[in-house]
Amino acid sequence: MAKIGTLFTVSAPSGAGKTSLLKAVAGQLDHFSISVSTTTRTMRPGEQDGVDYHFATQQDFNNRVAQGEFLEHAEVFGNMYGTSVLDVERALDAGDDIVLEIDWQGAQQIKKRMPSVVSIFILPPSRKTLEERLQGRGQDDAEVIANRMASAINEISHYTEYDYVIINDDFEVAKAELSSIISAERLKLAKQQLKHRQLIDDLL
Repeated sequence: MAKIGTLFTVSAPSGAGKTSLLKAVAGQLDHFSISVSTTTRTMRPGEQDGVDYHFATQQDFNNRVAQGEFLEHAEVFGNMYGTSVLDVERALDAGDDIVLEIDWQGAQQIKKRMPSVVSIFILPPSRKTLEERLQGRGQDDAEVIANRMASAINEISHYTEYDYVIINDDFEVAKAELSSIISAERLKLAKQQLKHRQLIDDLL
């Protein structure tokens, strides 16, 4: 079977809404999944191991890095995050699209290893809105929020390295734009030739 799955990366500063957008789109599209990352950070209330993240100890994470099990890995806010090579390969081999919710460091690593990746960056409509969203979570103290705001500026500075940019002002509009990007990538010539090879041969 031809490999027709597409690997996507979606990046954004913390609080820009990428997780909510991805979950909304994943609930509407067939053959589309969000990669579950491995992390060393502490599980938050309401999270489930294997659903939100694969939670691991620092030692286990280091061992997996040494064994080459991660497509990419990076440190974010003092915790390690990584993407399983096996999980991504399984999805793509099955012809499914898979998206990595990832920061700019990881996106750069992915691009070097898999140049065909389609990258998307999500921006907040303003710095004020971004700060309000971070404060509205109610899970982090003022120091953590201040650190995240400082990191957000650095994260945003890398938006020019991506293929697509979405501004998440109106959620429904942003969701439609994200879905449109995925749909457009599926309709590209090379993908259609692989998916509909028999039909095209019959037509010719």
